[in-house]
Amino acid sequence: MSSFRLAIISLVCCALTSCSKYAYVFTSFHEPANEGLRLLYAKDGLHWTDLNKVFLKPAVGTQKIMRDPSIVQGPDGTFHLVWTCSWKGDNGFGYATSKDLKNWSEQKFIPVMQKEPTTVNVWAPEIFYDDENSQFIIIWASTIPFRFPKGIEEEDNNHRMYSITTKDFKTFSDPKLFLDPGFSVIDAVIVKRAVKDYVLVLKDNTRPNRDLKVAFSENALGPYTNVSESFSPKLTEGPTVLRQGNKYLIYYDAYGDKKYTTLKTYDFKNFEDISSSITIPEGHKHGTVIRVEKKILRSLKKD
Repeated sequence: MSSFRLAIISLVCCALTSCSKYAYVFTSFHEPANEGLRLLYAKDGLHWTDLNKVFLKPAVGTQKIMRDPSIVQGPDGTFHLVWTCSWKGDNGFGYATSKDLKNWSEQKFIPVMQKEPTTVNVWAPEIFYDDENSQFIIIWASTIPFRFPKGIEEEDNNHRMYSITTKDFKTFSDPKLFLDPGFSVIDAVIVKRAVKDYVLVLKDNTRPNRDLKVAFSENALGPYTNVSESFSPKLTEGPTVLRQGNKYLIYYDAYGDKKYTTLKTYDFKNFEDISSSITIPEGHKHGTVIRVEKKILRSLKKD
């Protein structure tokens, strides 16, 4: 075999294995959500290990919990984290930043529903960097009783998705209705496939469904249309999506079966359960997968 072919094979193997300069981190928490931010890591995005440490203890909100930690890395390298800080009674969510995932800024409470005094909750904020408009988008689920047709949900459990945008986390747009699919919806996550090609993975929270669906848009902020039929069993929630080339891995909490499930898709229309080839530590709950430089992971593993 020629030295040229050997070099090509070596480069390909290097790109697919440990020679890559990147690894993956999965934000996490353990019930009852009072300890704080945990992190999992994987070099391949498939086999996850718990770093077995709390990296940020919750300090804001009425109940001072940390559920649904969602993270994104901005263009300057800063990590931005948002989370649910109370089950009920808060009109906003928690926020903190870090350069290395170890040392965190002072936590802030970001109020978003203060102009809606009857708001029951602010759940599962999900952060997304909109590179087409150089801004951050945060979406979350809230219930405003008697605002929407009741359907089969109680008035204090009839959620819709809302959004804000910001460029600097100092000034924010006014909250807007982000998604009203005609049913109670929570746990939505934005996925960019290409310019003017976005997918929204969401949870239909109505009884007895409580399962996952997708919708589509040409804009990160929507409107999202063509809501699909469910692609998951009932009693599932907390999706996050990892892109690897032209395939997407959807991780979600199949809490009805007390396990974490992973689906593979190329088109968000056909889904394959690959959970048998995935390793998820016991106790892991609803988080976000991001790609990080391996030097970040090495630093996290030192402590």
